[in-house]
Amino acid sequence: MIRVAVVDDQALVRMGLTTLLETEDDTELAGEAADGREGLELVRRTKPDVVLMDIRMPVLDGLAALREITSDPELSGVKVIVLTTFELDEYVFEALRGGASGFVLKDSPPDELLHAIRVVADGASLLSPSVTRRVIEQFSGRDAPASAPHPELDRLTEREREIVAWVATGRSNDEIAAELVVSPATVRTHVSRAMVKLHARDRAQLVVFAVQSGLTLP
Repeated sequence: MIRVAVVDDQALVRMGLTTLLETEDDTELAGEAADGREGLELVRRTKPDVVLMDIRMPVLDGLAALREITSDPELSGVKVIVLTTFELDEYVFEALRGGASGFVLKDSPPDELLHAIRVVADGASLLSPSVTRRVIEQFSGRDAPASAPHPELDRLTEREREIVAWVATGRSNDEIAAELVVSPATVRTHVSRAMVKLHARDRAQLVVFAVQSGLTLP
């Protein structure tokens, strides 16, 4: 059973999400909150598997609450999916850097939202190619934030660096495997080892580290 917390300041959004969660056999509502501060208290009290977190909220916004969650060792098992109105939300990069495991549009079909919850709860991340491109644009543009290679980058083998560069394109393990003519299991192994060496919380954070470190395909 996947326990999900809903944090959004819009009552109708919360009602829709909680109703959806309660109709599924493998999800249950851990609780709901109307602002970031309440959400943070809810997460600390219930330790859900997944949090559906809005960004723009009163008292404490979603980004601040996200950073509190991902920096707390006692909440290391909690995954956060950010709810956005637009996929290319101006805060997408900050949410990724803060440790978000994925993004879901508020008007997404119910099956897409449920898929996102299951994927993230299973330890993967939900990062579409368009969101990945947005992250890369943030670093290649004139106003790109200052960045530096990850301090553990030298620990990666050449193959791991190549795989991480492919991950930063937004492709799945199966798609990368097809490009490199190897098995998905091989790609998965390299990705897992790279995540351990770079201390990446999940695949989404690995993308951020790759882009910050300049790991791109030739």
